[in-house]
Parts: sequence; C-alpha cells; structure tokens
Amino acid sequence: MTTTSTIPPAESLQLSDLITPTPHGIASRILSKNNGGSLTLFAFDAGQGLAEHTAPFDAIVMVLDGRLALTIGGAEVTASAGTVVRMPANVPHAVDAPEPSRMLLTMLREPKTA
Repeated sequence: MTTTSTIPPAESLQLSDLITPTPHGIASRILSKNNGGSLTLFAFDAGQGLAEHTAPFDAIVMVLDGRLALTIGGAEVTASAGTVVRMPANVPHAVDAPEPSRMLLTMLREPKTA
C-alpha cells in the first residue's frame, strides 16, 4: 500500500498552522492518503463551498472552527466547531461556509475484496 503524506511522522502539529485560508476562496491540503482513504484539511472563506456531488465511500466531516451548512441527501445540517457529521456513500452532498471555517475531511474507502 502506497501512502502519500504532507506531514512529518512522529510530530505534534497544530491543525490551524497546516493550512492558510484564501481570501474569497477555498484552500485544501491532503495530510495523508493511501488505498484505505484520505485525510484532507480544508479552509473556506465566508460564502465559499463545495457544489453538490457524490462519492462512492463514506466521508466524515469534523468542523475545527467556524460553521458549515451541509446538505446531505436533501437534508440540511448545520455543523459548528467541535462537531462531526457522516456523509454516506453515494448520497449527494454539498458544503457551504456562511463564515470563515475549517474542516478536516476523512474519506473511508472500502477495501477491495479479491
């Protein structure tokens, strides 16, 4: 299994130091990725977001600061700092940031069976 990482091993890091918010935009940084999934840090400026899309595997959103408006399968969910939300596989979802926000996104891929 190949692992890609942008953070050093065996070191304690502040999540807020790992990404620089972009004025009027979205910044992202893959912290680690392998065949089992990925861990990506996002920073959204107010009014930014990700358009509705689907993924073939579950995704976990952990809101680090700010507030996010998530739409998951047509249901609206407000997530604030310190909360976690699961977005199920193959269900359309979107992310909107009404205020500057950061989130940690964990993608959980199913292992392929032989």
